[in-house]
Amino acid sequence: MFSSNKIIGILGGGQLGKMTLEVSNKWGIKIYILDPDENCPSKSLCNKFFQGDLMDFNTVYNFGKEVDIITIEIENINVEALEQLKKENKIVYPQPQVLKIVQDKSLQKEFYFNNNIPSTPFKIFNSKDEIKKFLSKEGRSYPFIWKSSKMGYDGYGVKVIDNNNSIEDIPDKHCIIEDKAEIKKELSVMVVSRPSGELINYPVVEMEFNTKTNQIEYIISPARISQEIKEKAENLALRVCKSFGNIGLLAVEMFLTIDGDLLVNEVAPRPHNSYHFSIEGSETSQFEQLIRSILDLPIGNTNMTDKSVMVNLVGEPDTKGPVVYKNIDQIIGIKGVNPHIYEKKETRPNRKMGHITVINSDIETAIKIAKEIKQTVRVTST
Repeated sequence: MFSSNKIIGILGGGQLGKMTLEVSNKWGIKIYILDPDENCPSKSLCNKFFQGDLMDFNTVYNFGKEVDIITIEIENINVEALEQLKKENKIVYPQPQVLKIVQDKSLQKEFYFNNNIPSTPFKIFNSKDEIKKFLSKEGRSYPFIWKSSKMGYDGYGVKVIDNNNSIEDIPDKHCIIEDKAEIKKELSVMVVSRPSGELINYPVVEMEFNTKTNQIEYIISPARISQEIKEKAENLALRVCKSFGNIGLLAVEMFLTIDGDLLVNEVAPRPHNSYHFSIEGSETSQFEQLIRSILDLPIGNTNMTDKSVMVNLVGEPDTKGPVVYKNIDQIIGIKGVNPHIYEKKETRPNRKMGHITVINSDIETAIKIAKEIKQTVRVTST
């Protein structure tokens, strides 16, 4: 049986690992986890847990020697260790060369430019002073977007620059600035690919972000767009995946501009928040697809089971400590409501602590229920 042969190692033990383990345990597949947090959500579900620094070469390398196939649930890991493991014939998906580009937003933007993938115009800078000199010389107009080249996630490392004062608040580090697109909607398409060449996309979904934290707040499936835009978005995502040559999962986030253009914002070569709804809302969840793809098994059906809306549960502002989920009992009995609690022990402001997927044949009804849930459920501390 395929499930008894190879051990999968996942770098990262957060909620993405936990939801992947919920599939692997049903299938009898052994998964080892490496994570710096001894109380991470994946620890209690995996076959073997290793505590260690994901950015340390020796830690990642030694972990990789313990398993047959290595994958990730977070991008911020030591790629040099993965490159060495690949040289020693370990299977690594996503491939190290893909991860190296994705880790660095400046390399990612250059990749789009070099491969004729539509994206917002950008410039690369080494420091805050370089940006100031450029603005002084060029007289560039506001607003524009500043992004840290590395170590950004969940809205961190991204700022809208509206004026000279805004520049003073950004960190002094390698970065990019890019034009602020006139956005009508933000979209995401998940692409699944396996070594034998099979390549399939999920239907495009719509993302709504919190304007203060830049985090995804709601996912609406399917996206409320025309058939023409749907096809263009899905074809663009397939083209991006082929350009990278990625194996596994690739979430392609893009802007739909007010002029009807599609611009790729960034990608994530792993399970992604925009497709958590797929556990209930798709024939095959993204987490099952990860296992299928890296084991080179046939990719599952990506069709929707019904319309759905996902809402993220995040830590309340100004709260930090042992987590308490308030008012879950008030929403648990609503038809079509599916809570997922990540089992993180500690909450902090805007930390992702869970999500709830609402399944309903009417998308506007699902949105209404999701917004009521957002107002009802509070993630706080004792």
